[in-house]
Amino acid sequence: MSSAKYRLLVIAILSVIFLILVGVTLAEKSVIGASISLILSILTVGYGFITRAKLKREGKL
Repeated sequence: MSSAKYRLLVIAILSVIFLILVGVTLAEKSVIGASISLILSILTVGYGFITRAKLKREGKL
């Protein structure tokens, strides 16, 4: 695996962690925590898509 794929793997794992955190914070009835986790999840997924497109354009994937 190239370093670019490891980078994308880390971003994907972070996204999954934030999504799990949304469920945990909702179970704990913390709306603020769920909101923050959801926003971080959306930002992480977006960053992953942007990074993937950039790496594809550069021919590193």
